[in-house]
Amino acid sequence: MNDTISLLVVDDEQIVRDSLTKWFREDGYVVGAAENAAEALRLLQEQRWQIILLDIKMPGMDGMELQQRIREIDSHAIIIFITAHASVDTAVQALKCGAFDYITKPIDPDHLSHLVTNAIKQHALAMENLKLKEQVVEFSKPDEIIGEASQMKKVFEMIKTVAGTDTTVMIRGESGTGKELIARAIHANSQRRYFPIVTINCGAMPEGVLESELFGHERGAFTGAQYRRKGKLELADGGTLFLDEVGNIDMKTQMDLLRVIESKQFARVGGNEIIKVDFRIICATNKDLELAVQRGTFREDFYYRLNVFSISIPPLRERKGDIPPLVNYFLSKHRRTMGKNITSVSPEAMDMLVRYDWPGNVRELENAIERAMVVGKSCTLVPGDLPFQLSESNHEPLSGSLSDVERKHIAYVLDQQNWNITRSAEVLQIDRVTLYNKIHKYGLRRG
Repeated sequence: MNDTISLLVVDDEQIVRDSLTKWFREDGYVVGAAENAAEALRLLQEQRWQIILLDIKMPGMDGMELQQRIREIDSHAIIIFITAHASVDTAVQALKCGAFDYITKPIDPDHLSHLVTNAIKQHALAMENLKLKEQVVEFSKPDEIIGEASQMKKVFEMIKTVAGTDTTVMIRGESGTGKELIARAIHANSQRRYFPIVTINCGAMPEGVLESELFGHERGAFTGAQYRRKGKLELADGGTLFLDEVGNIDMKTQMDLLRVIESKQFARVGGNEIIKVDFRIICATNKDLELAVQRGTFREDFYYRLNVFSISIPPLRERKGDIPPLVNYFLSKHRRTMGKNITSVSPEAMDMLVRYDWPGNVRELENAIERAMVVGKSCTLVPGDLPFQLSESNHEPLSGSLSDVERKHIAYVLDQQNWNITRSAEVLQIDRVTLYNKIHKYGLRRG
């Protein structure tokens, strides 16, 4: 194994250089020797040395100063200091400078050999750890965020600004704008990227279920709890907790989460054991939380804990210049999974895609492209491949009174969402009760 390990001896005493060179060559190492700092730096420029045995006291540039120069050339080189002056101060200084260890003269060959062997093992582990970290970073990268519009460039700058901190982030935007993608981009560029980002959809669970999902539970905590289960808070320790649709959390759970944020500890449902956690919070909402605070449906103290740094994602209709690159991205993405050779969109189809308002934003656009690729017969998507509602989307601009415009727009959104009241309310950015009142006011009926 040693024939792959290179070792450089730097010492002004020839007898030391000769002895160490002989010992390690006999053990199969590739060995070089230098009598001063200048010669050592020349050898370091010529090839990489994994282990460097470095004398502290030398004429001219001493070992401590040379070590700093070595770090500039190769930060991964492992340095073992050699000194004839055995003192605690020297040892401490050497280790503080980044040395692996130090050894005193006269040198014990067995002790030095053992020291070098340990250094090699540490070097191998460090390189493996570095490689694994690089793989983790690559694995954790979110899908490419597409955006050339000025609003998206501002979003990118905000991601860059906040990612390196531990600040709580609130991401705002309509449904389908890619809020989770932004959250993953922040996490992937943070110091916590080697730990998981744990996502929980707060709007998809009833009150009791959400509490158990967040805090976990002990066996017997409630009917059906046959075993202990860790919650999302525990799983996110060291990493990031992403609370999607945070505006839907009930008041009791808001209070419980506020305690966790402030104390960094909690207990599982049905348990007394205090569990300490350290995670970053990123949340997302498509609701007007300020209005919810005014109405008393969202705790003011919880709101201020979450709304430290806010990022607003513009709807797709406000950045239509991003539609063509998004279309091309989705073509490439689904071409690989479908195995279909669809590589382009006809000018007529692209024009229809750009002119459509996309109430469901980027998510709706991706679904439309995927559906079009399923039915497409050639290598180019044409208008007939697009969902039917797109072909009818080039309607004339709405005109008339404000009530007429509102009635037509609500009817249009309801039709687009197949009269799903919850999704339609999200697109319109109003609550369900308000939407029901509007439907009744305008006498709207499902066609």
